[in-house]
Amino acid sequence: MSLQTRIKAAGAAAAAAPVDAGRRRAVKRRTKRAVMDRMGYDEVARISAYIDPALARSELRPAVEAALNVEEPTDLATPERETIIDEILDDVVGLGPLQPLIEDDTVTEIMINGCRSAFFERGGVLYPIEHAFEDDEQIRVLIDRIISPLGRRIDERSPIVNARLKTGYRVNAVIPPVAIDGPILTIRKFSDRICSLDELVGLGSLPLWYAQLLSCAVSLRQDLAVAGGTGSGKTTLLNALSCEISTGERIVTIEDSAELKFAHHPHVVRLEAREASIEGEGAVTIRDLVTNALRMRPDRIVVGEVRGAECCDMLQAMNTGHDGSLTTLHAGSEQETVVRLTLLARYGIDLPSELIEEQIAMALDGIVMSERHADGRRFVSSYSGVRRAASGGVELERYVTFDAAERTWTLDREPPFIAEGLRSGTLTQEEVDEWRSLCPSS
Repeated sequence: MSLQTRIKAAGAAAAAAPVDAGRRRAVKRRTKRAVMDRMGYDEVARISAYIDPALARSELRPAVEAALNVEEPTDLATPERETIIDEILDDVVGLGPLQPLIEDDTVTEIMINGCRSAFFERGGVLYPIEHAFEDDEQIRVLIDRIISPLGRRIDERSPIVNARLKTGYRVNAVIPPVAIDGPILTIRKFSDRICSLDELVGLGSLPLWYAQLLSCAVSLRQDLAVAGGTGSGKTTLLNALSCEISTGERIVTIEDSAELKFAHHPHVVRLEAREASIEGEGAVTIRDLVTNALRMRPDRIVVGEVRGAECCDMLQAMNTGHDGSLTTLHAGSEQETVVRLTLLARYGIDLPSELIEEQIAMALDGIVMSERHADGRRFVSSYSGVRRAASGGVELERYVTFDAAERTWTLDREPPFIAEGLRSGTLTQEEVDEWRSLCPSS
């Protein structure tokens, strides 16, 4: 049953045959127990492990219907029965009360803060989830169901875990004693719909001329860092920029959780970091992957996010012939980006900050900022060039300024790579003249 049909059925049930919430939970418990008793836990687990959830649901549905007919033979209206059956299948096969939110493409994040508080994000705005879980044990069972197939564990000795669903959604779980108010579960969903700069233009995240400028920067092999806060749209922008890379180039992507999508690029090597197994072995870090990527003959290296010692290897890669590489990191401004890169690089190499800044100035060509506003909308904001200052260190030069109050963009200065593109023949004079006619100058 589709999400829309399920919602309609729930509404019809409320109108046709109101059922007390307590009684409904009791019916679900009895029916689920009856299914387990008749089929056996091993058989239910075998069916639930199907790669195709729809196939698992279709195979289990007759058993659930039969058990419900025994428990409540005549007393429930058809819409209410269908809702209870779907909820039981969600519990057994899917992610329980979170399954409808997982299936809803408009939901971007799900946040469970113990059994007393839960929220989901849609369009950048948070909405409460009413009565999602009855107790903390139900959340623990759900967390175990997510991480067990991945060979991961969570317990008092290892109370924090990061994992990924088969859909690619990122999962973070924290349990007591670290989580004071009960198990915490956060699921970050990633949309498959936004994969180009044109789509971001259509959403109003940036104007057309700005998108064309960023496309030129990628085509002309500028090394770019996308910076911003959590949930500001950095990964979405990175994905859109990556899709501007020529199909004749070999791309190596490196991520904590594989989120980038390259539906139409023919030559992409995707690498994903791995945490240690239950035995504490087999960890593969982002730094390990960046180091290995240099041996894979990449034309471009795309690092989903730098947050540690791998920053040093990323800068070295940019400085040793891998121009046009891309990455993201958390920072609130261009200046904070430089400071954060300096601090992260020092995790990997013991050098004075001045020398690391020299490395940053030589490696990085530009910083693009991404931000989210209070109403949930996300914007590609400012764009600054990075160069070596005359006195040493990093000097930033603003190319594009974003007015957050008016939500307007201004071209402060034409980036020098435009002139370089003209000289090399990568850009034609007609293309540049057309682009200049669209730009609002300061």
